[in-house]
Amino acid sequence: MVRCHRRQEHPTVSDDSPAAPAADRKTTGHGVLPKPKNGAGRDLKAAITVGVSLGALVLLAIAFAPMGWYLLVSVAIAIGTWEVWRRLSESSCVISGATLILGGQAMVWLSWPFGVKGVAAAFVTSVLALMFSRLFVNGRFVAPTNYLRDTAIGVFVLAWIPLFGSFAAQLSLVHTQDKSPGLFIVTFMLCVIASDVGGYAAGVMFGSHPLAPAVSPKKSLEGFAGSVVLGSLTGVLCVVFLLDDEWWLGLALGLGLVVCATLGDLVESQFKREIGIKDMSDLLPGHGGLMDRMDGLLPAAMVTWLILSFIGS
Repeated sequence: MVRCHRRQEHPTVSDDSPAAPAADRKTTGHGVLPKPKNGAGRDLKAAITVGVSLGALVLLAIAFAPMGWYLLVSVAIAIGTWEVWRRLSESSCVISGATLILGGQAMVWLSWPFGVKGVAAAFVTSVLALMFSRLFVNGRFVAPTNYLRDTAIGVFVLAWIPLFGSFAAQLSLVHTQDKSPGLFIVTFMLCVIASDVGGYAAGVMFGSHPLAPAVSPKKSLEGFAGSVVLGSLTGVLCVVFLLDDEWWLGLALGLGLVVCATLGDLVESQFKREIGIKDMSDLLPGHGGLMDRMDGLLPAAMVTWLILSFIGS
């Protein structure tokens, strides 16, 4: 258990924050401002190198699914949880990092033999551990301060990262008699890539109407529309030609994935705005932290598992 205090130096302002200078804001998938950063921005060469390396890891994990995929997801969830806990530790929060990380790992690995029941059991146990450990953080004779706030934040983190992430892991368990688990993971990844590409292209070329300016000024309605179009089209094509199922399931997959991925982006933007940071960490050169790459993937994985489970059932 670590008691956390906000650092007194000036916080790093997120690119999404209105406080960030307009010249420094970077356009991404749903961007309003098409002008990219100059040399003072992210290292493009490093970003490409890291992106290609991550892509290779994903392909390797798919090739050795389900074990390879479970290992990749579990490591990613552990790192993402640590990044978020570390940022919260810079505020006045008092949250058990061990409970968050160990509880998250339990959710992932219990989902393999026990499915959703294993995830639910691990989640409930982790919540109870957070509630009880926070209650007695000052001992039996000193009342805790900010108990409700810190416990609620801990439960939020457990749901946001490992709970959603456990459904990403379970994508490797969805299969039919003639379709391997890898095809379901490939469908998920192709839809995610299509959503990002469609959003980026439409945002750069047509972006002028902010999607949620109070949360993330750089995301546009046009970018969101581009994500919906290309993500939905890819969902239909993947479900029809890779999974040999009904087109409307592909449409539902594409729409659900895009909406959840966009909302996931907005959630992390608001999280970073509230604690005054730009990136979750500097773990990935040119990208920020791992959670900066997984923010939209986690909720998108959950809705993908729900829809693809109907195909694999």
